[in-house]
Amino acid sequence: MEMEGLLSTEEGTTYHRTRGPTMPQYKLTYFNLRGRAEISRYLFAYSGTKYEDHRIEAADWPKIKPTIPFGKLPILELDGVIIHQSLAIARYLARETGLAGQTPVEQALADAIVDTIDDFMTLFPWAEKNQDVRKKAFDDILTNKAPELLKDLDTFLGDNTWLVGKSVTWADFYWEVCSTTLLSCKPDLADKHPRLRALRDRVQALPAIAAWIQKRPQTVM
Repeated sequence: MEMEGLLSTEEGTTYHRTRGPTMPQYKLTYFNLRGRAEISRYLFAYSGTKYEDHRIEAADWPKIKPTIPFGKLPILELDGVIIHQSLAIARYLARETGLAGQTPVEQALADAIVDTIDDFMTLFPWAEKNQDVRKKAFDDILTNKAPELLKDLDTFLGDNTWLVGKSVTWADFYWEVCSTTLLSCKPDLADKHPRLRALRDRVQALPAIAAWIQKRPQTVM
């Protein structure tokens, strides 16, 4: 029998579904942001997998950074192993939770969509402190580069329910996660692509995802 629950701790919040004695003990460490860890949180939430959502404050990062492999977050700890790189973590979780795609071809297609979206997201100067420089760069990317990405994604999706195959995959989750951030910068960004907006709505309407969105900490991004 599977049992669901929630446990608050000093370090974070643990969302769990007990499956058996061999279930790995997961600890996801990232800043108190959605950012590059949110795709993994979606995978945990949708699958009901137990994990510790360990969030650190930016002020504590200089002290913690030397203890982190390769000096970057997020990291995923499981049974003494540390995995770094956000998409490596998410890809592992997608495979473990059955959300990577139903066949090797579907898995490759889902990976390709995620990588395509991620390539676009890395164009933004997220760490830029000069607000004028940051705004100019964001405006340029959203105005001149985003339309091509959205057109290609819309064509790929077509009239299908999900981006890959007949069921939801982590590619759909990644679109929702990233589009939420993009729409906060430019609310009308996807107005010309109702199918992409509808896909975002479908992901948000999944009960486990809707529950996570409702209870997750409210952060700037």
